[in-house]
Amino acid sequence: MATLALTGTVVSLQQTLVLPLLPELPGLLNTTADNASWLVTATLLFGAVSIPTVTRLADMFGKKRMMMVALIVMVLGSVLGAVSADLILIIVARALQGVGLSLIPVGIAILRDELPRDRMPLGVALMSASLAIGSGAGLPLSGLIAAHLDWHAIFWVTGVVGVVVLAAVWRVIRESPVKTGGSFDYRGAVIGSVALTAVMLALSKGAQWGWTSGTTLALAGAGAVLLIAWVPLELRVRNPLVNVRIAARPAVLLANTASLLLGFAMFANMLVTTQLLQLPVSTGYGLGYDISSTGLWMAPIALVFGAMAPVSARIIRRYGPVTTLLAGTLVMAGSYVARVYLSHELWQIVTGSVLVAAGTSMTYAALPTLIIRAVPLTESASANGLNTLLRYIGTALSSAVMAAVGTMSTVRVAHEVFPSFDAFAVLFWISAGACFVTAVIAWAMTRLRETPDESTEDLDKSAHPHGAVAGGKVLGRSMRPIGHAVVTVFTPAADHLDWSQVDSAGHFSIAVPGPGRYLLVTAAEGWTPDSRLESVS
Repeated sequence: MATLALTGTVVSLQQTLVLPLLPELPGLLNTTADNASWLVTATLLFGAVSIPTVTRLADMFGKKRMMMVALIVMVLGSVLGAVSADLILIIVARALQGVGLSLIPVGIAILRDELPRDRMPLGVALMSASLAIGSGAGLPLSGLIAAHLDWHAIFWVTGVVGVVVLAAVWRVIRESPVKTGGSFDYRGAVIGSVALTAVMLALSKGAQWGWTSGTTLALAGAGAVLLIAWVPLELRVRNPLVNVRIAARPAVLLANTASLLLGFAMFANMLVTTQLLQLPVSTGYGLGYDISSTGLWMAPIALVFGAMAPVSARIIRRYGPVTTLLAGTLVMAGSYVARVYLSHELWQIVTGSVLVAAGTSMTYAALPTLIIRAVPLTESASANGLNTLLRYIGTALSSAVMAAVGTMSTVRVAHEVFPSFDAFAVLFWISAGACFVTAVIAWAMTRLRETPDESTEDLDKSAHPHGAVAGGKVLGRSMRPIGHAVVTVFTPAADHLDWSQVDSAGHFSIAVPGPGRYLLVTAAEGWTPDSRLESVS
């Protein structure tokens, strides 16, 4: 758990270190502010594109293997950035660092393979907390680098930390035996990557290009069309990049929707709090702190995330992840409403951000747990990858909304224009609304009752270790594949092991402890359920 938590810390550290230096980078790189903003956009784009690909490869060929590949790419990006002074090379370096975003869902999938069910909530909560800890350390560290060292040091720091984590993963983590193998969905990966790139570019650059500009609308439209065409393609592939059938299950669909909304609400807290601390005092609501002081006052958010990890895990174990998600979203919503009226003094700003962070910590611990309980073992990394991807899309959407609202309501101070406090209040209200909608989703999940053949409530209750993956095919009496069946596997003593939803050709993969005889129960709408003992060699 400590090693995997370190991977989360280094991912968030490499994202955060560059942010406070953005205003100075145009001068350092002899370029414009718009060009310098690609240092953030490139990381977000390649991170979003890499998540589905890396997580699917992890399920197919090994989670430790893909985690090490992602870490190596991330370290190479850090080294390239450390030795380069050209804008294009720095952007490439930041793009390579973005591959590290896929480490989080892969790490959560490894936790599922390694930990007993009662310790999973703590492991997931620590992974989520590590992201905030890296962010909290990144802001003051970036201030120190800006004050005392050359700006290239931000890349040396992430490179050294990345090498340490890579060595720890190689030494500590063992490769999971749960690997499905098969052929990779190259066509789906290319189409999905192009669609994601178009959508993320429209979200991240829309404020600069103009939300109604031809470029923004063309990218958004092209991305939407490609995604619409991509879904039926994934339904016909044996090993799809994203298992759409699993993603469409009510429990998974609701959890992913909640992830999108909570990604929006979480990032709004970081955006507004940072600006309230840094904006000039002459605006009437800014506190005028420098980078180092802002980082120190943002540190309590990271401390709360870390402190809430065992608390969130205890709540999940006692009351379940759905109740934890509901409670966390209500805490966030109430805190955002309070921040509309209480964001004028330092203690109010810090307290409000900390309360939002406490609720966020609960929700971020609950969401992966919900996904894990709703998907087969053979889909752990890719399903969590989709959930993580939607969270990052939510953060991009939050930044886009802040940019749009910030230009609609402004104040002018000494020939400079800043977002007004009314703009921040609007974002608080929108974030509160997103949290309330997520609370409704959580309440709906408490009412969700899946059919017996699809129940995943006992998915991780088996004490049997999963040491192999077996495959098969579901056929009707006419020997034609049944593409909508669900296969559940038990030991002969009726201990639940795993389940799988078959693809369009009837193929399925299930995780089992090893060679032996197992009870397979197959069910499909319109068909009589089938149960039989099968041998796995």
